[in-house]
Amino acid sequence: MGMRFLKIAAVYFIIAVCLGLVMGIIHNFAFASVHAHLNLLGWVSMAIFGIIYLLFPTAAETKLAKTHFWLHNIGLPIMQGALFIMILSGNEAFTIVTIIGSLMVVLGILLFVINLLRLKEK
Repeated sequence: MGMRFLKIAAVYFIIAVCLGLVMGIIHNFAFASVHAHLNLLGWVSMAIFGIIYLLFPTAAETKLAKTHFWLHNIGLPIMQGALFIMILSGNEAFTIVTIIGSLMVVLGILLFVINLLRLKEK
């Protein structure tokens, strides 16, 4: 589970850096919130999840970890894709999709925290 998170984190890092580069080149920073979320929830958070799951392999093997993985990896692209389309088109109808993706990410992170709190201290 840890390596899965780290590998996907690296993909988000590339996407976020490329988005930042394009925004800088065209001098249009309308997608700065998408860029920031891809960096923080994609690159940084997933890398931290991955490192923690590598350090605590018993936590990585739980159903909580697997559910966290899928909620985060489905919720984040939904949330950021909908936000990107909303900003691009000006269509507020995508707000509900952004909220659904956000709730999936939040639920996944909640499961991660519960998983960590359940770890036994040595």
